[in-house]
Amino acid sequence: MHIVVVGLNYRTAPVEVRERFTFEQNELPEALSQLMLTKSVMEGVIVATCNRTEIYVVVDRLHMCGYFIRSFMEQWFDIPREEFTQHLYIYEDQQAISHLFRVTCGLDSMVIGETQILGQVRTAFLQSQQEKATGTWFNMLFKQAVTLGKRAHSETSIGESAVSVSYAAVELGKRIFGMFDDKKVLILGAGKMSELTVKHLYANGAEEVIVANRTLARAEELASKFQGTPCTMEQAMARLHEVDILISSTGAKDYVLNRTQVSESMKKRQSRPLFIIDIAVPRDIDPAIAELNNVFLYDIDDLEGIVESNLEMRRAEAAKIEVMIQEEMDDFYQWLKTLGVRPAIRALQEKSSSIHEETLQSLFNKLPELDEHQRKVIRRLTKSIVNQMMHDPINRIKEMTAGKNGNEALDYFTQIFALEEDLNGAGQETSLIKQSSPSKNELSREKHEDKPFAIKGSLTPAGL
Repeated sequence: MHIVVVGLNYRTAPVEVRERFTFEQNELPEALSQLMLTKSVMEGVIVATCNRTEIYVVVDRLHMCGYFIRSFMEQWFDIPREEFTQHLYIYEDQQAISHLFRVTCGLDSMVIGETQILGQVRTAFLQSQQEKATGTWFNMLFKQAVTLGKRAHSETSIGESAVSVSYAAVELGKRIFGMFDDKKVLILGAGKMSELTVKHLYANGAEEVIVANRTLARAEELASKFQGTPCTMEQAMARLHEVDILISSTGAKDYVLNRTQVSESMKKRQSRPLFIIDIAVPRDIDPAIAELNNVFLYDIDDLEGIVESNLEMRRAEAAKIEVMIQEEMDDFYQWLKTLGVRPAIRALQEKSSSIHEETLQSLFNKLPELDEHQRKVIRRLTKSIVNQMMHDPINRIKEMTAGKNGNEALDYFTQIFALEEDLNGAGQETSLIKQSSPSKNELSREKHEDKPFAIKGSLTPAGL
């Protein structure tokens, strides 16, 4: 058995390609059903967001599995494979598990450390589980991945620092105002960056938004998104004393706001601070304004400096998470190692319990004078003897099956305790899972239509 992920994301495919490989929420049950009918697929989870579409599968063999998944994508999306194969990556076994853990922790996201993907992976897993597309392997792996993602954000500071200009602007504003409740925002110009910044301010409690633009129609369009008030640039200057935050991005060649205008406005503000964000290049705001008392002026360089500083902080936190990921991978492999021996251990426990119960019944039949208390004492003591006798053999077989000759050790264990009949029909579950040396986390791309993906390394023996 092997774990494989085939997908494309913002690194390997432009948006015009990614948007062709989206799954509508109501389509996922049918897509999962079709995926499970794909040759070699035993379990499956589909993770689809605006920045990635990934298909995680447990397969019974590696040979041609990439080809089969690619065929599923070709049929489901009705897109010829030559139009998307070059954008695909495939990870298997260690690479696939590491990739999933990095995704849920936000380390593989466009904005490192973002938390939205964690919820999206969790939702994808629960949907697959509901559709009965997951089993023993993915039920364990995805629960572990989601738990790790939560730990990564609670035990590190990976998501605490702003890593976009718009978020940095909001973070700066919080240093000045604490909260944005009851604050008024004035936008000069209606550029995309201004819109993103005011969106975050509005989401953080800004009460009123005033949008000023040379073209009133554009001001009206943007203002409607925030239940704001549109106005002309002249009207905006007259209302400058009313606002707490000013965001400017007009594209003008000269300053649209000078020191004199702001100085006159500050006389009417009764010492209230004014927070100005100049995102324009060339700048909209006269730098001399920063010399005024209670005026806090930041330009695009200030914000980008904060972003880069915060990115460095996130990268340092990401290094801590990489250690956590390796620990989780070790735990998952340890679980896999004991997975194959579990049926044998369970069979031994059931057999010993059955022998114990039969022996007790024979004893009680021969000693009918025993009262209930005496029977309970005998049952408890004899059960303790059985458990102690099995303790060392069970621990030893767990250790031995994790070694190089694990399959042979399991066979001896099965024969010594005569468990063959009890394990009849257990099938592949009694086979051992072995870990090979981890391969590099590299991108593997298909270059030719008629060749299956090249897959290196293995989590399990080839014959499994």
